[in-house]
Amino acid sequence: MDILAFLILVLITINSVLIGFFLFLKPASAIRIQKRFYEKINWRIEPISMAKEIRNTKIMGLFLLFMSFLTISYIVLKSIR
Repeated sequence: MDILAFLILVLITINSVLIGFFLFLKPASAIRIQKRFYEKINWRIEPISMAKEIRNTKIMGLFLLFMSFLTISYIVLKSIR
């Protein structure tokens, strides 16, 4: 793996970890940010059940963290070889 591809993979992984933690720790804030974005492009979204939306956002954050840590493991294993 060349150095540029390695750096891009590391940067994307770091961002994914940060976003995953944000989604897991602050799901209501993530939902508000999403709603504001959609309002800027002339759409209005409202979840049917806010409790389910918060739960699903937390699950999405955990999934993103899991995938990020798999990527980190891959990076470490590739750099050891």
